[in-house]
Amino acid sequence: MSQESKSDRSNLAIIALSIVLVVMSLTIYAMSQGGLEKNAANTITMNGYAQEKVVPDTAALSIGVVVQADTAKAASDSNAALMSTVVAELKALGLEDKEIQTSYVSVYPIYNYDKEQTITGYSASNSVQVTTTKIGNLSQIIDSSTAAGANQIGSISFTVSEDRQEQLREDLMNKAIADASSKANGLASSLGLKVTGVQTASISENSNSRIYYAAAEDAVGGAGKISTPIEPGESIVSMSVQVTYYVG
Repeated sequence: MSQESKSDRSNLAIIALSIVLVVMSLTIYAMSQGGLEKNAANTITMNGYAQEKVVPDTAALSIGVVVQADTAKAASDSNAALMSTVVAELKALGLEDKEIQTSYVSVYPIYNYDKEQTITGYSASNSVQVTTTKIGNLSQIIDSSTAAGANQIGSISFTVSEDRQEQLREDLMNKAIADASSKANGLASSLGLKVTGVQTASISENSNSRIYYAAAEDAVGGAGKISTPIEPGESIVSMSVQVTYYVG
């Protein structure tokens, strides 16, 4: 057999194999497209929603003492004595050590800039962050603190505890899923179909699921003015889900 004849047969074999591969590729593509169309045709997507009104169970506020004196030591000593009295009063109200945390301490000079920079005295500051679930005692906490010598009451914020948030998330998720399922079953039934399973699902939490209330103005201003009563109010938290169901 001539070399030319062998070459022709090899070329024909390559061409035949190429044709087979092209046909197989087209067949696989057609099958996959058909499968995608079938999957799309046999699913429905539904949104579910749930919400709940929530009253906060945790409050946080800053309580502090600011003192001015001629020397740094005098300012610091006076501040320490007053702050010790304030903390003792807070504990007498039933607050635990873990609910009272030092958040700020400073001693700095006070300058006079009339002609040249001169130090005219010193200011000492000390603040504690109070975080408590005793919201009903909040007004008393503020009143007793100022009576004990506190002259800086920071903005008050209200939140929901971590345990309560977890419970809220679980309850809202279950309600939202039930809402989506009810809608999906109703739609499928009206179309003469039946929900047979779940393809995908996603959750979207309201940004207020961790609840923070607008902080109040300073509760103490001027010569011991107290803003009472303190009301935590309520907020609405929500959750939505999107579920794609198989139907048949």
